[in-house]
Amino acid sequence: MRYALPVYVAGATAARTGDEMSGPALLLAALAATGSASTASSLLAGVMVSAAVGGPLFGVLLDRSAAPGRLLGGALALYAAGLGTLLALVHLDRVPLWTALLVAVAAGLPGPALSGGWTSQLPRVVPPDGLRRATAQDAMTFHLASLAGPALAGAVAALYGAPAGVLVSVALICAALPSALALPAAGPSAASPAPVVAELAAGFRAVARARPLARATAASVVSSVGRGMLIVCCPLLGERAFGTAGHGALLLSVVAASALAANAALSRPRAPAPAPDAVLWLGSLAVAVALLLAATGRPALVLAAMVLAGAGEGPQLTALFAIRHREAPDRLRGQVFTTGASLKITGYALGAALAGPVATWSLPGALLTAAAFEALAVAVCAAFPSAPRSRLGPP
Repeated sequence: MRYALPVYVAGATAARTGDEMSGPALLLAALAATGSASTASSLLAGVMVSAAVGGPLFGVLLDRSAAPGRLLGGALALYAAGLGTLLALVHLDRVPLWTALLVAVAAGLPGPALSGGWTSQLPRVVPPDGLRRATAQDAMTFHLASLAGPALAGAVAALYGAPAGVLVSVALICAALPSALALPAAGPSAASPAPVVAELAAGFRAVARARPLARATAASVVSSVGRGMLIVCCPLLGERAFGTAGHGALLLSVVAASALAANAALSRPRAPAPAPDAVLWLGSLAVAVALLLAATGRPALVLAAMVLAGAGEGPQLTALFAIRHREAPDRLRGQVFTTGASLKITGYALGAALAGPVATWSLPGALLTAAAFEALAVAVCAAFPSAPRSRLGPP
């Protein structure tokens, strides 16, 4: 194929690193410009909430497009332009907050293009027998981005000022445009005469009616609640176990590095191909055990917990993508992926919102609550057993 997998991986890595960088960079820039933590967090919440809402609609448009790469490129351009506009607004003293919030909401709408939208195009890039390895490499771009993005935001802000972090994130997203625009065309069969509302309903039915897909989606959303709680708890955990809240960011880096290493092992040519349906619940089980270890607050156990959490989270994300690729109907593939991404964002947001008051009351209590959500994700998998229709790649 003329469009090689390394081109896809390079574009996805740039876009997702820019996306992971944009959140903390926007927080730092808004805080520096307004002096209000409430305003800064409100702007970031606006971006996240609209990303959760915009996913299904973007998926419909992606499935109906004969040139999904152009649509994906347009979404990246809109996202980058929205972030740049938001940065300009927060530095204008007389702009009311509601105006900036509207821009934040508009900027976040195409956000799922960077996650589910891009991943949904993977079967057009590689042949079927290469999809398993390509899926693991695609999942690695998420973990690499989550490792590099926040660190890059902090480094750029420290060296060149808070606004520079947003500008670099915008530049990274724009750097992914050539890879997006060059994605293979879907062909004229992608067009659909059905109304958008009907297509939205068809996408949700596709997720609900395919038992393995419904099982994976429900389990991943419940698991995301636990992950959202862990992210909020990490600064407090870093302070309790290692003396400073700044070590919380390092703990998240350990999780991302461990996840990246686990997926790198899975993507090796001769690596065994575990059944994704089993990896899905085993990943949540590993994270649940990790959260129990972290709740002890002992430094050695906390570090071990972060390594274990990453080792469960990395292969679990690969397994989730594999199940979606296997089960999603071709004409609804984009919507299945972007809807799944939106639901996961919602789960993260709920977990983050829940963790704040619970961790204020008790940090171990918050970590145990997060572990309970991961255990619930395992229970969801057990309650809806599924036999996969096929396997990705050779045994």
